[in-house]
Amino acid sequence: MDRKFPLTLMLIASTALAGCTVGPDYRPATATELGVPDGYSVQADAAAQADLTRWWASFDDPMLGQLVEQARTSNLDIVQAVARLRQAREGLVQARADLLPSLSGSAGYNRSFDVVGGSSTVTLPDGTVTNISRGSGDSFSLGLDTSYQVGLFGEVRRTVEASGAQYAASGYDYATVLTSIQAEVARNYVLARLYQAQLDNARQSLAIQDDNLEIAGFRVQAGLVSSLDAEQARAQRAQTAANIPTIESNYNAAVSRLGVLTAQAPGALKPQLAAVRSIPRGPESIAVGIPADTLRQRPDVRAAERNLAAATAQIGVAEAQLYPSLSLSGNFSANSNVLGDIFDSITGGLFAGLTQAIFNGGRLQAQVRSQEAAAEASFAAYKQTVLVALEDVENAAVALNAARERERQFAIALDAANNSALLSRLQYRSGLTDFTTLNTNESALLSAHNGLTSAQADKASALVQLYLALGGGWDATTTPTAPETE
Repeated sequence: MDRKFPLTLMLIASTALAGCTVGPDYRPATATELGVPDGYSVQADAAAQADLTRWWASFDDPMLGQLVEQARTSNLDIVQAVARLRQAREGLVQARADLLPSLSGSAGYNRSFDVVGGSSTVTLPDGTVTNISRGSGDSFSLGLDTSYQVGLFGEVRRTVEASGAQYAASGYDYATVLTSIQAEVARNYVLARLYQAQLDNARQSLAIQDDNLEIAGFRVQAGLVSSLDAEQARAQRAQTAANIPTIESNYNAAVSRLGVLTAQAPGALKPQLAAVRSIPRGPESIAVGIPADTLRQRPDVRAAERNLAAATAQIGVAEAQLYPSLSLSGNFSANSNVLGDIFDSITGGLFAGLTQAIFNGGRLQAQVRSQEAAAEASFAAYKQTVLVALEDVENAAVALNAARERERQFAIALDAANNSALLSRLQYRSGLTDFTTLNTNESALLSAHNGLTSAQADKASALVQLYLALGGGWDATTTPTAPETE
């Protein structure tokens, strides 16, 4: 009988058995299982979503675009996310390597000497007599060892499946970090411009109040009014001046945050942002689509889905431990005293081993139940992520509508307050009204100015939040992969 026949038969049998994969096959959850409604409950444009990949361009603010692009390439949270993605890729490479046999080679050289009866006496030039051994032979060896763990019940393939899902989840985690950082840059940029506007409002009011204080002083000296007017004017000016350091501190915090988000020193961006610019204004409307669009666009939702797929595959890995495990190994070696003749004599051997757990105190069954519980938790986390995503969209849409309405009303209030303050100023100079009326109207004007700028900033921030809630800021048509290392 041919010696190769048993080995061939064993390999065929192991290959056939390897086609048996235990554990549940992953099935994506349906919208009903996830509790996804057909539409949002808030008033929003349900038209199909536009391309949200570079949503910051819709604000038409070059400085904002520059900062976001800089953060995309330099932000240290993003750098860490890329490193974790690379780790996940290498984990997948390691898992795939188990599908193939492992080979290791060895080489050796040995030189032997005759010590007894194989020496000669030599007199050195300095008269010393010594014994020198004569070499009696060389030997060379080459070896090759191989081993292969046959996944009879799919444990290796399930491991690869889980690693592949974890790699994809890491890619979506990276996209989640990317979109969050972009939104944070935009929000802090909006805050920086808001504080600049508030500083401008405060300084304009301070200039007017200086003028009012001077007029009040003249009227007191002329005996037209009591010193109460001057004291009220002085108090009003001091209160306005006291707000300026707080606004400056808030502005510094926003600019410092932008510096850190772009991987720079906190004060690095102060020269670039020193010039006062208006609060960025985005589009008046944005199509939010339907909830299903959001779930496809949101990277955190897709990461949660891949985590569930990985947890499901791990059930099969654990369940396969309950069944027999087959390992194959082999070795080949060649030895010769002459290097050129080393392949003239080759010896080798093959070994196949089958192991089966008999008693382990229920440990393996517990591992299966543990992985099943982990999969249940992953499904709950997936569903929670879906619901939070829908909540984010609804909240952002409501906040945007509210900010738009506040902006409209504050614009009306500012126009009225400006007219009232102008009339009060003219009447006070003419002696037709008292300083209390002027003070009230001047305070209302500053409040309306700040209210309008705050509403404009809130609208821009709500628009940024809506873009983030919809999953904007990355290419949702692809799965992010780790960059190749140099």
